Amino acid sequence: MLLADEYIGYIRSVRRYSQRTVAIYSDVLKDFAAFLPEESSVPELNTIRNYEVFLLDDKGLSPRTVRMHLSVIGGYCRFLIRRGVLRSNPARLVKSPKDKKRLPEFFREESMNEYFEQTKGVLEFGSYDAKLSRMVISLLYGTGIRRSELIGLNRSSVDLSRRVMRVRGKGDKMREIPLLPVICDEISLYLQSVDSLKECDSSREAPLLQTEKGARLYPVLVDRIVKHEMGSVEGVSGKKSPHVLRHTLATELLSDGSDLNSIKELLGHSSLAATQVYTHNSIERLKSVYINAHPRAKNGGKNGNQD
Repeated sequence: MLLADEYIGYIRSVRRYSQRTVAIYSDVLKDFAAFLPEESSVPELNTIRNYEVFLLDDKGLSPRTVRMHLSVIGGYCRFLIRRGVLRSNPARLVKSPKDKKRLPEFFREESMNEYFEQTKGVLEFGSYDAKLSRMVISLLYGTGIRRSELIGLNRSSVDLSRRVMRVRGKGDKMREIPLLPVICDEISLYLQSVDSLKECDSSREAPLLQTEKGARLYPVLVDRIVKHEMGSVEGVSGKKSPHVLRHTLATELLSDGSDLNSIKELLGHSSLAATQVYTHNSIERLKSVYINAHPRAKNGGKNGNQD
């Protein structure tokens, strides 16, 4: 392929790309050169489009990998423009493939009930670490807040008399989240444990959740707690993260008939589009129930019972 070796030399010596990146670029251009028609020495629009289809359909590459191939070809075309070989970059006119939207993962309601049943005595009789872990799960699942919002909570964020919690979300926006009576009771028990610590900080602006030394929690610790706590529940598989607990609450609320706007306000989404993704999980649940319960589905798609 015209000037391909010169381009590889350029990104190695002038752009000073890493050895691994240079190797990847070289392999991509070799594959593309092998795909080019014999009479073609430079990339053309139709050829690049056909190559994209070949990578997706024939080779079965992921959209992400195909985007990388197109990016490399685009960079090579820009190099050819500077050398006067091309007048414009045909790769810019090729629409990159998009990743399939992944549905939010969530835990089954039965699994969450099992967790809270297993740990119901922790806040009164457990170690401080066990109490902290239970409180992390209870707040993430009970309110749907983000990990960063959980970490940012102060004691002043919670108004137990009104049963509300003030949360600072994305864009520094504040919102109030209602608290269930059972969560208020758990917070009260947890704070009693905090106040008994030797190095606790009990001021109003102290962290609501804190380590035994009175420090604010940090992201890795929260992730570790969720992974450990949910990993102990039978039937829980897949990813175990604070965000999955947030997805779980949203999915359950929607399945129980809550309207999207209310869920949007609870989660602190800036637009309804971000909340609508949970409708897909509800539809999948509905499909499962429908397939398992509908007479025609149970009879292998036949007419079924006409009674």
